[in-house]
Amino acid sequence: MRQDNAQLPQREGEIRIPSGCAISGIFSKTGEKINGRKIIDSIATMHDRSNGLGGGFAGYGIYPQYKEYYALHVFYESSKAKEECEKFIDKKFDIINLSKIPVRPTPKITNEPLIWRYFVKPQHNMLESSHLDEAEYTCRNVIQINTTIEGAYVFSSGKNMGVFKAVGYPEDVGEYYGLEDYEGYCWTAHGRYPTNTPGWWGGAHPFALLDYSIVHNGEISSYDANRRYIEMFGYKCTLLTDTEVITYIIDYLVRRQGLTLQEMASVIAAPFWSTIEKYPPEERERLTYLRNTFSSLLITGPFSILLGFSGGMMALNDRLKLRSMVIAEKGSTVYVASEECAIRVVEPTLDKLWSPKGGEAFIVTLEGGER
Repeated sequence: MRQDNAQLPQREGEIRIPSGCAISGIFSKTGEKINGRKIIDSIATMHDRSNGLGGGFAGYGIYPQYKEYYALHVFYESSKAKEECEKFIDKKFDIINLSKIPVRPTPKITNEPLIWRYFVKPQHNMLESSHLDEAEYTCRNVIQINTTIEGAYVFSSGKNMGVFKAVGYPEDVGEYYGLEDYEGYCWTAHGRYPTNTPGWWGGAHPFALLDYSIVHNGEISSYDANRRYIEMFGYKCTLLTDTEVITYIIDYLVRRQGLTLQEMASVIAAPFWSTIEKYPPEERERLTYLRNTFSSLLITGPFSILLGFSGGMMALNDRLKLRSMVIAEKGSTVYVASEECAIRVVEPTLDKLWSPKGGEAFIVTLEGGER
């Protein structure tokens, strides 16, 4: 007999589904603009993988008129936090434009923070005296805001891209932000079913730093080891979720250490030693170096991730492929999703459809380079 609800254990949804969460991505290799409605329709098909505790999107190429400036998307819990944060931004950056991010109030999205957008460039004298390049300068200031200004959270900070997220089902989040009013060459999306961490606005996916954004289905069992290591280099994991650390690891390995995306994938989803031994000597030496040098950044546990970055997108499963992921192509457009249905709903006829192997990175970039 079914127990009375009062006797059931308290959980984040009706039941705990560790394999929940959904990811989806669409990428045009020619740079053709894709309307945000398409990614909403894709992720909505996997509604049952979410429980309404988090949804979000990242779009690339959506701010062509401000493509030379960093777009800071900020959540504020109070007017006081906004005032303090804006003083900080004004001191560190030249503000080219600022405004509320347009939203459409709906009963399905509640407890909204103040949501503002700033197009900025590093203040020349401050940048010069810092002896940093502008990316590192911006990164450090974003982290400082998120760790020292109570009630302020910069949840997107890249150029010509933006993250839009909230507590809610992803299709409702997309409607809330009016994503059909945006167009970009790349979109990623996430529907969250938080299993071990709270559902809140800052904890929704994507997680972003500069132009890197991550959506993730899975659970990082190596989180504490990864977090302790990455925080030695100035990153701070404060968002109450394991996924945050993936974004910082990628930024550290690719932007700061200069690894290629393929090499980065060989660190976070490193081949087993028994597999490495089978490679030719040169490749075996390279993979051995990466595993030994960055051993603390191996991500263990089940995961499938989509990485968005300026000019490209990367899909990656854990090395045991414990989470589902399918990839498809139609002409110059690439689709990635947790389930085939999320691709077929927006593109019924496909040229190619496959499931990548565990630990095998799939990387797609714009033809002719970033626009």
